[in-house]
Amino acid sequence: MNINALVVTYNRKELLVECIKALELQTLTPSRILVINNASTDGTVGFIKKSNLLENSKITLINLDENIGGAGGFSTGMKYAFDNGADYVWMMDDDAMPHPKALENLMKYATSKHIYGSLAINGEYTAWKTYLISENRSVNLKEEVPEISEVQSLPFLGFLTSKEIYKSIKLPDTSYFIAADDTEYCMRAQENGFKIFICGNSYIDHPKAVYQEFNVLGRTINYVSLPPWKRYYDTRNRIFIAKKYFGIRLYLLTLPSIFFRLLISLTIEKNKYQQLKAYFFGVYDGLLKKGGKRHEQRGFI
Repeated sequence: MNINALVVTYNRKELLVECIKALELQTLTPSRILVINNASTDGTVGFIKKSNLLENSKITLINLDENIGGAGGFSTGMKYAFDNGADYVWMMDDDAMPHPKALENLMKYATSKHIYGSLAINGEYTAWKTYLISENRSVNLKEEVPEISEVQSLPFLGFLTSKEIYKSIKLPDTSYFIAADDTEYCMRAQENGFKIFICGNSYIDHPKAVYQEFNVLGRTINYVSLPPWKRYYDTRNRIFIAKKYFGIRLYLLTLPSIFFRLLISLTIEKNKYQQLKAYFFGVYDGLLKKGGKRHEQRGFI
């Protein structure tokens, strides 16, 4: 099997090098380690060259002329990999640190018919809540995740997809730039008959997501503190997904949940005006389907 490990990076050169080294140490060696450099400005290219990693003929570095976000980076890398003979692509960000047997354990279960993912962990905890469909519950401890279990969605972090799926549903939607592009890709896959599975013994170390839970009118809202420019994309892309997949629930669930998140932000965040502005333009651009990189245009740094 031709398996390409795909890493998208932006301005985290030290983490990138550690990620690449972890991929080189896999007990099941990827056929290619493909690095998409999203126009980093921190000297990433020179840093990688000095590390001598490029002496490994299996490592391919593609330098983009502009930052097209995680969605654009993964789309570019996925297309390159499959167009150049890959059977599978194993995708991750530069802050992912796969354990040595991560790919081997993942491929024990993987087929070309579905999407599979490694389990992102932080110590004994999962890096974020993982919802297990068969058990109808969310888990936070890595020991609670079975070796294989169907889930609702997976992030582009230890995300394994096949050429067959690529031919069916094409590439991640680059209009998302960052945030929820992986969620949309999973939903699109499910609409086309593909299932999503987590492999509980394929580990990748990753920082743990920090969020707060708020109960609003009987519903639990998971709230993550975000800088205004990220809040803009989080808000806009929630609407993108709702417009495409949720129908009337856009107005019954998505927009009300965004309103409640706004109230939380105005209560607990320090930069209240910028947060308000992020929600406003996020909703405006989301409803009008204004995609792509827009945070600078909207006045966010």
